[in-house]
Amino acid sequence: MELHHPIVYLPKNRKTGKVKYLTICAHQDDNEIMAIDGVMKGYRSRKYSFACVVTADGGGSARTGKFANYSDEMMKEVRIKEQEKAAEIGRYNSLYLLNYSSKEIKDPENEQIVEDYVALLKEFKPKVLYTHSILDKHPTHLGVVTKVIRALRMLSKEEQPKVVYGCEVLDWVADNKKVCFDVSSNVRLQKKILNVFESQIAGGKSYTNATLGRRYNNATYAQSHSVDSAKLVSYAINMNKLLKDPELPIKKFALSFVDDLYTEINDAMDKIL
Repeated sequence: MELHHPIVYLPKNRKTGKVKYLTICAHQDDNEIMAIDGVMKGYRSRKYSFACVVTADGGGSARTGKFANYSDEMMKEVRIKEQEKAAEIGRYNSLYLLNYSSKEIKDPENEQIVEDYVALLKEFKPKVLYTHSILDKHPTHLGVVTKVIRALRMLSKEEQPKVVYGCEVLDWVADNKKVCFDVSSNVRLQKKILNVFESQIAGGKSYTNATLGRRYNNATYAQSHSVDSAKLVSYAINMNKLLKDPELPIKKFALSFVDDLYTEINDAMDKIL
């Protein structure tokens, strides 16, 4: 497998089974925040494993405290070490750091990243792929997911994952369009891999509390008229339609979720007004 300028890290206690679960994300720690379902399934499985692909180099990270005077190059090294430590704790099969700048990721003409994604997808042939949602407002996240979709559309049906999930901030999506992952087990592990990213926490982002809080909130507020069946829930949307219909414009598919929300609100109000 040929990639343009990756760092490949194989954890010492890595799971060596076939990679069934794969994440392609933008930044160090995005995987641990958005794709915890895959992390946990790989961690628990005796047969399959989980692998992670991080696209950005980490040089643009916010910094304060002891990291306040760190240069971009120094921050890149810190972020790499943090992500490697998370891979060790989570027993990832492998970690690929592709080392692209945010500017390169957001460039719609950048073909190198698409080529890297194609190579990785062909190498691993995951059954389940986690990436950013096409509804994400973060421009670097959108740069990743749009290129992931382009890469997936270049594969044969046999090479494509069985399911592609777009993950993270999706509480506003119509209920019938949400995929809910029960991630109630091993909260201690979830905390441990989030706490690894000290540079972000020191930078004023309490991601551990915010991420676990979101998962608790998702579980509690998901159903107003029933007892919680899960303690922690992570959300995603199913993006398989973009593979089944290669001609479907990504923007049109994204905006269909807005239409679904409109319909849900309209129907609810019709019953009251």
